[in-house]
Amino acid sequence: MYALVDGNNFYVSCERVFRPSLNGRPVVVLSNNDGCAIARSNEAKALGIRMGTPFHEIRARLADAGVVALSANFTLYGDMSSRLMAIAAGLGPVQEVYSIDECFVGLAGVRGDLHERAARLRQRVAQWIGIPCGIGIGPTKTLAKLANHVAKDAERRPGASYPGALAQVCDLSRLPAGCTPDQVLAATAVGDVWGVGPRTGSQLEGDGIRSALDLARADAGSVRRRFGVVVERTVRELQGVPCIGLEDVPPPKKEVACTRAFGEPVRTLGPLQEAVSDYAARAAFKLRLQRTRAAQVLVFIHTNPFRRSEKQYARSATVPLRRPSDDTAGITQAALRALLSIWQPGYRIHKAGVILLDLQDAGVEQGELALEEDAGRVAGSGLMAALDRLNDRYGRGTVQVASAGLGGDARSWTMKQQWRTPQYTTRWEDLPVARA
Repeated sequence: MYALVDGNNFYVSCERVFRPSLNGRPVVVLSNNDGCAIARSNEAKALGIRMGTPFHEIRARLADAGVVALSANFTLYGDMSSRLMAIAAGLGPVQEVYSIDECFVGLAGVRGDLHERAARLRQRVAQWIGIPCGIGIGPTKTLAKLANHVAKDAERRPGASYPGALAQVCDLSRLPAGCTPDQVLAATAVGDVWGVGPRTGSQLEGDGIRSALDLARADAGSVRRRFGVVVERTVRELQGVPCIGLEDVPPPKKEVACTRAFGEPVRTLGPLQEAVSDYAARAAFKLRLQRTRAAQVLVFIHTNPFRRSEKQYARSATVPLRRPSDDTAGITQAALRALLSIWQPGYRIHKAGVILLDLQDAGVEQGELALEEDAGRVAGSGLMAALDRLNDRYGRGTVQVASAGLGGDARSWTMKQQWRTPQYTTRWEDLPVARA
């Protein structure tokens, strides 16, 4: 058996923990540069605000609806996620953190009433960190994901698609009287099944497969020939056959990137060099976190494609490294060389990014190294470790490469975050104060 623990409207819920005045109000959390909605409260969803709705549309249509817009506070969300995952790990012996607000928990060997155990954990999460969550339990990961969808939908819209008794915690192995697994699957649209994307969902509906039950009853071999092995696994998982195991240690990423749209268009080379240096340093830090090294550095820049009245420009360049590296200085130098090869004056650059490619395990040596190169690598590793320790202790950006500039958040190219709340749990200056 598997459980899926998922924080409800996670970004919004994190904000409400520290601002209870937001409870009951329509709230949206905006993407980088306050561009579009990436999280919505139930009240905002009821107003018709969809995921990805541009903020200027929300502001124009819902000015009188009392919508509260907040800039994304990813530092806060990441810390709250760590706390949620630490509590959720107590549900079973094996945990796979699937995303910032979701984790699978393996329940093999867990004794007792799983539904009651999950309900107690949900109460513990609410009491300890204030985040509401839904928990789904099923014999496969796909069915656990489906059960989680049921638990959240039944709480938000009791009786609409699923009985209210399935709210908050849904255990497909222990449904209330008068409710069967087939009824739950029949009430679930095929597009709501994990592993079925919008295009595949439309094709399945065109073939007469409109619900999760229809998909579960489909012939797995025919589905594989028509849609491929991924959808075939989904069919078998809906039939109760486990095909997707838990990954307690996530595999390293095949590439690492740091890309951002600028708060204001960049017209000159200097600020662009600062931005690319900053992005290269962030990407190199991600490499060290997952213990990999990159062999190539790609840099891209482009104008805003939605401003058709402006001159458009988009270029990228890749610079190979002499040997795979996770060294911030070397990666930054390569990124700046790539930038100089594609930079052209006269354009309003809207976005830039650094992507590290051809990643390799940091523990694998690449051929024989000259002694001086080997010594330099060891010294560089020590320097990077010291850099990471200082930035971890005193805050990101405390020590950085000089080409990234010293302007901090005041730099013209940094993202717009007009309505970002304090970092309540990670900065002493932002520690909330309780008043009687």
